[in-house]
Amino acid sequence: MERLKPASIFNHFPGFLVCVVVATAAQFISEHYGAPVMLMALLLGMALHFLSVEGRCMTGIQFCGRAVLRIGVALMGVRISASLLAVVGPWHIALLGVALLLCIAFAMLLGRFLRVRKTFALLTGGTVAICGASAAMAIASVLPRHKDSEKNLLFTVVGVTVLSTVAMILYPILAGQLFDTEAEIGFFLGATIHDVAQVVGAGFSVSENTGDIATLVKLIRVSLLAPVVVVIALAVRSQGRHTGSMGSRPPLLPGFVLGFLVLAALNSFDLIPLAITDGLGEISRWSLIIAISAVGMKTSLGEVMGIGRSAMILILADTIFLAAVILGGLAL
Repeated sequence: MERLKPASIFNHFPGFLVCVVVATAAQFISEHYGAPVMLMALLLGMALHFLSVEGRCMTGIQFCGRAVLRIGVALMGVRISASLLAVVGPWHIALLGVALLLCIAFAMLLGRFLRVRKTFALLTGGTVAICGASAAMAIASVLPRHKDSEKNLLFTVVGVTVLSTVAMILYPILAGQLFDTEAEIGFFLGATIHDVAQVVGAGFSVSENTGDIATLVKLIRVSLLAPVVVVIALAVRSQGRHTGSMGSRPPLLPGFVLGFLVLAALNSFDLIPLAITDGLGEISRWSLIIAISAVGMKTSLGEVMGIGRSAMILILADTIFLAAVILGGLAL
C-alpha cells in the first residue's frame, strides 16, 4: 500500500479533496434521488477528467484510485463472519461456490471467443460472480497493468451497476413467478444481483424476511472476494507479471487482502465491538466511493465508448449465465 511522506501530503491533498467532494455529491444524489451511489460517483468523476491530466490534482487522484481503494477493500472484512455460513447451510454455500467458478470460467471462454483481453474477461467474470463494483476494484488492483486497465475497470463498474439496477427491478418479479417461498426468492436475489445496495432494494421490495435472506446471501458472496483475489494475485506472481511500474514481483499476499482476512477472522470471534465494526464499515464504504470517483476522473467518456460491442456482450452474457446457474441449482 502506498505510503505518504510528510512532504508529499501537501501534493496529494488537492486531488484527495476533489475526490472527497465528488464522493459527497454522489452520496447526496443517492440519498435524495435514489440513484446508485457508485454510478453517480463514476459519472461525476468523468465530468472532471481534465483534473487527472494536468495540474495539482493529479497525484492525489492517483493516490485515491489505488491506496484509498485498497483501504476500502481491506475494511470490508468487518462485514464478514463465520456465523453467516452457518445460517445459509452447506448446500446453498456450495451452490454459490460452484456458481462463482462457473461464472468466471464462462467469462474466460466467452472472452476468448469474442477476442477480448484475458485480464478483462477475468475482471468481468469475477465482478459478476462476487459483488459488483467492489469486486471489480479489488480484482483490478492485483491484475497486471496495461494501457487499457483504467477504462476496462470503469466500463466494468458502469456495466455491473446498470445491470444491477435493472435486475433490482426485474428479478423480484421473475423470482415471484418461479419460486413459492420467501427463502428461495431471497436466495435467488442475493445470489444473482451484483451490488449490495441493489440486493437490499430488491429483497426488501418483496418482504422483510426476503430482504434479510437476500442480504445474508450477498454477504456470503462478498466473503468469497478475498480467496479469489488471493488466487489471482498468486497466479500473476507465478507468471512474473506485475501491477506496478518498477518491475518488482507483487507480494505473495497483498496487504489489503491480508487486512480483509484478519478483520473477518476477528469479527468471526466477536473480538471487534459493534460500534467499531459499524464505524469501520462506514469508512470502507466511503473509501470505495472516493476511490471510484478517482477512477472516473482518470478515464474519459470517449475511451469508455471505445471499448467495443464485444465487452458489452461479455458482461451481459455473464450476468445471464449466473442467473441460469443459480436457477438450475435451486431446481435440483
